Amino acid sequence: MKEGFRSGAWVAALVFSMAGCATAPTAQDTPPPTPAPVAEPQPVPEPPAIRDDAPVTYTVKKGDTLWDISSAFLTSPWRWPEVWHVNPQVRNPHLIYPGDVLILSYVDGKPRIRVQDDLPPTTLPTVKLSPRVRVEPLARAIPTIPYDTISQFLVRPRVVTREELERAPYVVSAQAEHLIGSPGYPVFVRGLGETEVKLFNVVRLGQPYVNPEDEDDILGWEAIRVADARMQRLGDPATVLLQNATRETLAGDRLLPATDGFVEQNYLPHAPEHEVEGRIIGAMDAVNQIGQFQVVVISKGVRDGMEPGHVLAVYQAGGIVRDTIAREDVRLPREHAGTLMVFRVFDRVSYALVMDATRAIHLHDVVTNP
Repeated sequence: MKEGFRSGAWVAALVFSMAGCATAPTAQDTPPPTPAPVAEPQPVPEPPAIRDDAPVTYTVKKGDTLWDISSAFLTSPWRWPEVWHVNPQVRNPHLIYPGDVLILSYVDGKPRIRVQDDLPPTTLPTVKLSPRVRVEPLARAIPTIPYDTISQFLVRPRVVTREELERAPYVVSAQAEHLIGSPGYPVFVRGLGETEVKLFNVVRLGQPYVNPEDEDDILGWEAIRVADARMQRLGDPATVLLQNATRETLAGDRLLPATDGFVEQNYLPHAPEHEVEGRIIGAMDAVNQIGQFQVVVISKGVRDGMEPGHVLAVYQAGGIVRDTIAREDVRLPREHAGTLMVFRVFDRVSYALVMDATRAIHLHDVVTNP
């Protein structure tokens, strides 16, 4: 009996051992680890194209803009930062000044533009200095775009919400028959409270900026500048003195705090890193057509990732024509119409300057990545 039990136990152990060997994973049965995904190489952008008639050297003149100078060298002026050879020891290496000599050269087949800073010794005259004080004005750096064209849109006009304007202090009384532009003209204002603000812009509600994708969606309202104002006396009502009036101040006009006066003059033009698809929804001082150096309002703002310096291409919205042969309506393709650069951004809209126009630009034309 014991012998039979030992024999049966030995057989059972052998079977269990064989079964274990059959099911135990081996190195060959273990699936190989999943390889980590390999990032696809990003295409290397082509260097900016140099104009066929680009100069080898260019002397910067007073009145130039960075965009003008770039246009002399590049077919796409906004790509200036890609070819600008900077000196890392200079605080702001993109600033250039009247009298600077720019040199076009090539490094490893790629164009480079730099300021000539290695004048031969023979060009440097010997000057005997006398011990007296000399005062020379500091040259102003060349701006990126015509500053005089956009300056008024940097510090005064603005885009507001209707709620923001309705909460603002308002003119309750203004004497009649005053001269527009006369300095120191007093008006009475309610809603100022115990403010420490001294300077204001008097504005009036203007046109709404409507979302072209949804007519019920107001992106903002134009705040029409009426005058500047300086606080004279607090109270209810308070008294402010009008300055630089452009039109008659009326009861109901609103007061908004003036900006601090600092404005950016040197923008670094660059393409947005994200896809942009917007439209021109407003134009300053334009009736039917929009041309070079006119300010427009586009339907993209801070919420959409817009920032000063963003360059966008303008395309005429393709019209619809009737195909008399096929007897159907056909939408024409978009046509490139120009280039603009954003210089001031608000929550849902932005101000931009038309830098060049190859054809007439209109309201509702498309703005997108260059």
